[in-house]
Amino acid sequence: MIRLNPKIDIAFRKLFGSEENKEILKSFINSVLPASEQVKTLEIKNPYSLATYIKGKSSILDVKARGEDGRWFDVELQIGEQEFFGKRIKYYLDKVYVDQLIVAGEYSTLKKVIGIAILDFNYFNDKRHLRGLTYKDIETNETYEMINLSDIYFIELKKFSKTLQELTTTLDRWITFLNKAHEYSKDKVPPELALDENIKNAIEKLDIMYLNGDEKEIYETEEKKRLDTLEELRTAEARGIKSGKIEGKQEREIEIALEMLRDGESIEKIIKYTKLSKEEIEKLHSTRR
Repeated sequence: MIRLNPKIDIAFRKLFGSEENKEILKSFINSVLPASEQVKTLEIKNPYSLATYIKGKSSILDVKARGEDGRWFDVELQIGEQEFFGKRIKYYLDKVYVDQLIVAGEYSTLKKVIGIAILDFNYFNDKRHLRGLTYKDIETNETYEMINLSDIYFIELKKFSKTLQELTTTLDRWITFLNKAHEYSKDKVPPELALDENIKNAIEKLDIMYLNGDEKEIYETEEKKRLDTLEELRTAEARGIKSGKIEGKQEREIEIALEMLRDGESIEKIIKYTKLSKEEIEKLHSTRR
């Protein structure tokens, strides 16, 4: 039996988006939210099924849920870097908000929408692994109940560097789970994680999770794509792509260029969206042949 990695889309979706695992999803959401905004009960609005998963975009994970107070939650895991991810998640949050109106037909029925973006790449330029964004008064920094419409939380997994002994919060434990759960088993749960019953339960469920033939094929394809991306970066570094003129440029620029090359974008367009020169992009292109 393969040991599943919860950062692979289909494994994440099956674990956090299945009806029988609502308490796991609720625990994760509450670990992100402030103490004053905790969820008491949760209803998963798009529960996992293989058929609906195949119809969706396999590179993006999206779990929608609604709390007892009507708030909507959109939880996404993104493993491949997207330069415009911020715009994309804003678009999908707005869609969730507008879809409420299509169903109910009255503005008074609209409820707050909260997005939680779990990123397996570095998106912001500082070292913080968690940040929350909301509507505020530009002059006074105040928030107002009448326009308390949406929040977005970003979790950047690669920026989290705490050891097991340094974990202090439930969110610390969930991030550790996402980064390292494929190293654990139901019979070998670190005591620092076993302190939280929901995380212990998540490790046990992931360890015994069954994938049928179609699910296993999807999992292996997604895992291969993730490993190929990492290998392309390592190859570029090994061949000296980051030396000379590229020395000092952020790794993110190279990752964006590699992603655009995989998508068949022109060198001119890559130059426009990165700070790399034509010569540097051509060198990157040669490493992929």
